[in-house]
Amino acid sequence: MKLAFLASHGGSAARHIAAACESGQLAGTPVALASNNSRSPALLWAQEAGLKWAHLSSARIPDADALDAAILEFLLDAGAETLVLSGYMRELGPRVLGHFAGRVVNVHPSLLPRHGGRGMYGDRVHQAVLVAGDKESGATVHLVTQGIDEGPILAQARVPVLPGDTLASLKTRVQATEGNLMLEALRTLQESATPQAAQL
Repeated sequence: MKLAFLASHGGSAARHIAAACESGQLAGTPVALASNNSRSPALLWAQEAGLKWAHLSSARIPDADALDAAILEFLLDAGAETLVLSGYMRELGPRVLGHFAGRVVNVHPSLLPRHGGRGMYGDRVHQAVLVAGDKESGATVHLVTQGIDEGPILAQARVPVLPGDTLASLKTRVQATEGNLMLEALRTLQESATPQAAQL
């Protein structure tokens, strides 16, 4: 499994997955990372890790279709087979989604379908959980489709919402589950692809 990442900030999922590949916990090879943020710590990490890297954003490529094409070209040049969104704060275009259909994964900080959809990301999600009075929250890894947060669910981790929880405390507890949950989902994806590969 050749893995590429799209990240907007720190790229914590990308780092966790890369470490798991290096230690043998996941049969995969990180090959590339692109960011829409030129100052993203994830870009610096990718350079230091020896990955193919690029800053690809609407600031550099204003036309949405051209940006979509540039991202796809970057991923194809890197030999990517599976795409992981690691805190990527932009929607994917139809070219990338079409080519990597069924092979784009994202982690969302709630138990989808609760608290998902347009505008629901990061701290907004945890705040919505608290305002709703939910008794539990968690994280969901799902396949990415054109509908935001609507793709098939690969794995979920549940955490209790405790009395006195703040946004920060709930966020910390949810984030602690996300790395291993992503590894679980990637293994599931890998296993589901193996029988198809064997038939070719």
